[in-house]
Amino acid sequence: MIERFQYDNKIVKAFLMATIVFGIVGMLVGLTVAFQLVIPSWNVHEWLTFGRLRPLHTNAIIFAFVGNGMFAGIYYSLQRLLKARMFSDGLSWLHFWGWQLIIVAAAITLPLGITTSKEYAELEWPIDVAITLVWVVFGINMFGTILKRRERHLYVAVWFYIATWVTVAMLHIVNSMAMPVTLFKSYSWYAGVQDALVQWWYGHNAVAFFLTTPYLGLMYYFMPKAANRPVYSYKLSIIHFWALIFIYIWAGPHHLLYSSLPDWAQSLGTVFSIMLIAPSWGGMLNGLLTLRGAWDRVRDEPVLKFMVVAITAYGMSTLEGPLLSTKFLNSISHFTDWTIAHVHVGGLGWNGFLTFGMIYWLVPRMWGTKLYSKGLANAHFWIGTLGIIFYAIPLYFAGFTQSLMWKQFTPDGYLVYKNFLDTVLQIKYAYWLRGLGGTLFLVGALLMVYNVWKTIASGKLIANEDAEAPALEKNYAGESGGYWHRVIERRPIMMLVLSLILVAIGGIIEIVPTFLIKSNVPTIAQVKPYTPLELHGRDIYIMEGCYTCHSQMVRPFRSETERYGEYSKAGEFIYDHPFQWGSKRTGPDLHREGGKYPDSWHYYHMFDPTSMSAGSLMPAYPHMYENTIDKEVIPAKIRAMQKLGVPYEEGYDQKAVADLEAQAQEIVARLKKDGIEANPDLDIIALIAYLQRLGTDIKKQPDTQVVQAQ
Repeated sequence: MIERFQYDNKIVKAFLMATIVFGIVGMLVGLTVAFQLVIPSWNVHEWLTFGRLRPLHTNAIIFAFVGNGMFAGIYYSLQRLLKARMFSDGLSWLHFWGWQLIIVAAAITLPLGITTSKEYAELEWPIDVAITLVWVVFGINMFGTILKRRERHLYVAVWFYIATWVTVAMLHIVNSMAMPVTLFKSYSWYAGVQDALVQWWYGHNAVAFFLTTPYLGLMYYFMPKAANRPVYSYKLSIIHFWALIFIYIWAGPHHLLYSSLPDWAQSLGTVFSIMLIAPSWGGMLNGLLTLRGAWDRVRDEPVLKFMVVAITAYGMSTLEGPLLSTKFLNSISHFTDWTIAHVHVGGLGWNGFLTFGMIYWLVPRMWGTKLYSKGLANAHFWIGTLGIIFYAIPLYFAGFTQSLMWKQFTPDGYLVYKNFLDTVLQIKYAYWLRGLGGTLFLVGALLMVYNVWKTIASGKLIANEDAEAPALEKNYAGESGGYWHRVIERRPIMMLVLSLILVAIGGIIEIVPTFLIKSNVPTIAQVKPYTPLELHGRDIYIMEGCYTCHSQMVRPFRSETERYGEYSKAGEFIYDHPFQWGSKRTGPDLHREGGKYPDSWHYYHMFDPTSMSAGSLMPAYPHMYENTIDKEVIPAKIRAMQKLGVPYEEGYDQKAVADLEAQAQEIVARLKKDGIEANPDLDIIALIAYLQRLGTDIKKQPDTQVVQAQ
């Protein structure tokens, strides 16, 4: 029996418009932080410094631009692949508005310095709870639609949507576990090595299962549609899917090579990262070979141009990523701008261009008209492509330059560039060119906005698109015959469960041993908890986003131990909730900063970095000399840390403020000897206390005895 129904295009339109708006906003913020690295005066206010805007940029691009683009593509393709309207219009709109409110909350809290400092997971605990609830709404709506479908077989794109939903849910919940202190402050449940491993298990797989798997699903739908060709190989898509979701989840530790993470975990991350090349390139080839017999159309169709470059960028990124996971190349690339270039080839090329191609394909069809101007779309393509080139290539050279300068010794065995600032000033040209590339990419996106606006103006939204399909037989699930994989592909709940099992295996094997086997994180007797003043100073360090430019991980290379001091030990971080190892060195490593300079140096440096380091690109922080320490929250911070296992004595929360004030007075007294009159209640005093503590536990004890935790 033929059933008539309607597809819901209004929800697709809403997500599509949000994609465009937040895409432009995210790119503008990205362009701002790019130029802040060469024009420090662009750090015009404490809410608009690089350290606060950089996480806003990453969140805006990942969750606002790509996230909304993902939802637009899923809501459009899912209905047509399943021949069914979305399960609930109400849930669709609850999902839409809930997601936009989360984005607005991020846009408010991150510039205010309300952050957890965990990359791609910076949002504080109430927003994390909201994300979980909205994700559940999305899942109910998606699975409700799958269960009421009229199409028996689940096409490959739907597999990727299912794996995305279940894996992101697992990653988000595990990584976001935190101990609330106030409504806007929490501490990670994990500390040091464990926190770093959980975070990059999440961080790498946020890339894998938010930026990759859903977009592979969109590729498998929109590329064949745009090319008017069937997908090249169904068998290859099966191998691509199952191999990818199983292998990807293991690769997170490659972000922590040569760190204090146990060697076995680092090696696992490397091995599985190399293995990722096979399924990733299988997917790339499946996408590109779908165009067999249609390559002549690529010259004329801007949609296909965008998609071809997007899939090519995916292939380049998924080859480069595993190669950078080898210890040799990682020793060169890590902490440098090479990594930034790598990330943006994927972000701008894969996610950006596939989103643009999808928009150009969707808008004319949803509004029942033709694209206003193919010429403008082609101009967008070439300008955007040039933007990617001008963005990435200079940063590759910057990365090579940084690594070579950091590691260069004289014939007598001394560092050639002892002053870290020398390496920063050497690559300013690359930062300028990066800004040019970002500007070109934004200009191209603005051309798209105009083109889409004119296209929409010439048509009318088909809000409820008429469709018809035969009803699905009720006994389809018991049908036998066909290949074995058909059994799974016709049972969405089975696919959900199997996907969860496959992605959970890697996480369990990598993460659990670091908690259960104490030898993975040997403790050091001399390492003590932070004092209340140091703890507050650490929170200021996190609030200002200092981790975006400074690492706290001295790797076991001679070039680093000569420059910074003793390499970092796992036991030094057992009270760090969250860890602060960092992922980029725009400034020097700070793990051995304590005692390196007098208090007065830090006092002057934070007020005007150029007064201590001529030519510094670091922003000034004058607000630290006005904002005062919130002493009322100090007892709550101590109690939260006690619940997390930090061994403060019982009842210490009641005398923590007195200890804070006493240590602040000691710093003020030392500053006074250097001719500085300072208020002991200022944030800058707390930050100085934290910086002067960094790395001193074992620096003062060169013969530190390592003791296994009991």
